[in-house]
Amino acid sequence: MDNGTERAKGKVEEVKGAVKEGIGDLIGNEQMQAEGHVQKVEGQARQAVAKADEQIKGIGEEVGGKVEGTIGSLINNEQMQAEGKAKELKGKSRQKANQ
Repeated sequence: MDNGTERAKGKVEEVKGAVKEGIGDLIGNEQMQAEGHVQKVEGQARQAVAKADEQIKGIGEEVGGKVEGTIGSLINNEQMQAEGKAKELKGKSRQKANQ
């Protein structure tokens, strides 16, 4: 399952939990309120895990790109340098998007 799907499912779970928690609060049902709170927190956690996974992928891309660019520099290969820089920037972008 891709990360976008995981994040979306986490958000849906968070919203459902918040609604259930709110309804439980409104009608004075402590069990429903507690269940909703747990569901909301689980949804938030699911989103956080998906974000962390994307950040790790971004770090890998950034480091791999730097290595590729450095090797390209050492062997005087401009294409390899450019590809390395592109991967590095992609990795940084992925990390920033998932802060």
